[in-house]
Amino acid sequence: MKSTSLLDSVAIRGQFPSLKRKHNSLPVTYLDGPGGTQVPESVIQAMVNYYRESNANTHGSFHSAIETDQTIQAMRVQMAAYLNAEGPENISIGQNMTTLNFYLARALSRVFKPGDEVLITQLDHEANRGPWLTLRDFGIKVREIALKKDGTLDYDDFQNKINENTRLVAMGMSSNCIGTVNNFKLARELTYKYNSWLLLDAVHYAPHFAIDVQEIGCDFLLCSAYKFYGPHVGLLYSKSGLLDRLPTDRLRTAGQVAPESIETGTLNHAAIAGVKAAVEFIASLGAGNTTREKIVTAFNTISEHEFGLASYMYKELKGIKGVHLVGQDFSSKQRTPTVSFTMEGKTPLQVCDHLATKNICAWDGHFYAIRAMESLGLLEKGGVTRLGISLYNTREEMDLTLETISAIH
Repeated sequence: MKSTSLLDSVAIRGQFPSLKRKHNSLPVTYLDGPGGTQVPESVIQAMVNYYRESNANTHGSFHSAIETDQTIQAMRVQMAAYLNAEGPENISIGQNMTTLNFYLARALSRVFKPGDEVLITQLDHEANRGPWLTLRDFGIKVREIALKKDGTLDYDDFQNKINENTRLVAMGMSSNCIGTVNNFKLARELTYKYNSWLLLDAVHYAPHFAIDVQEIGCDFLLCSAYKFYGPHVGLLYSKSGLLDRLPTDRLRTAGQVAPESIETGTLNHAAIAGVKAAVEFIASLGAGNTTREKIVTAFNTISEHEFGLASYMYKELKGIKGVHLVGQDFSSKQRTPTVSFTMEGKTPLQVCDHLATKNICAWDGHFYAIRAMESLGLLEKGGVTRLGISLYNTREEMDLTLETISAIH
């Protein structure tokens, strides 16, 4: 049975060169999106064209330097639309999300005082735990919001632990290992109540849903373009005026105000051109008069397509003997299209090895959400097998994957 998604899968897949590839004479099924999506031709060409036509450093008088400045600014404008930020001055660029978060934690270590508290979660990727755990070296107390066995955060525990000493809550918008969407709206309510900052890790959320940082009210938000069809670039949103208050590490020759004040060294200009093109690719799938309107309508369709495939995968896996699904079901749309499971008698690696014989790309392990796997009792068992659905996946690929898993003995 074919999907009835509103997305034109044939047209979309035609924009991704890697989807045309065959390995050992068989097509390749990419279910590894949570680890990094495939890239459309428009993104590849944007990067190639930068090197062909505009390759230079910034702030020069000559044409290619001026074009590089324009490329960086244009990307900030597009990312501001992607996140509905106040403006391009709210978008900082880094090597990756992890690096930016470490820079931010180091800056905040000079602002927070001994006795101050930071709240992190047991569900998060280590990139949103490790940087904050370093604050313990400065006398700052770091507390964890517990993870329940159903794969959701314990919000009673959250409300019990946040207090007048809490300076920052660092939370993922969704789990990269089991797909849970966290209640970041409650987090905002509680941080408002206690006059704390809210930092959101949107790396796993940003490829699947439209984000509105002004509506959410977060103070910081981080994401990575290689998860939403772009190259490897980390991005940081900071609320207006906030970054300028922080003593970030920077050279005296570097930009001293936001957004440049947290950016170190020469940026990857070709990749920045690719990020701009990635946002434009997503916007091209929507409708409206502005880039923002196109992004929102695009994600309405993308989410419907991905949710349909992921919920089908979840339902069918549930009927396969020996398969144990991890995380929430799809009865609520508070879920990313990421399906994780274990299999009796097989390690997650063995399952992925078998899938690879059919050119099905899937990941096994903890996906750097080590604390979550520990809490769920899965780390010592090799973690989980993770199937990540992206906008270019099809119902036929779901059926092939299910057939392959069913044949594992």
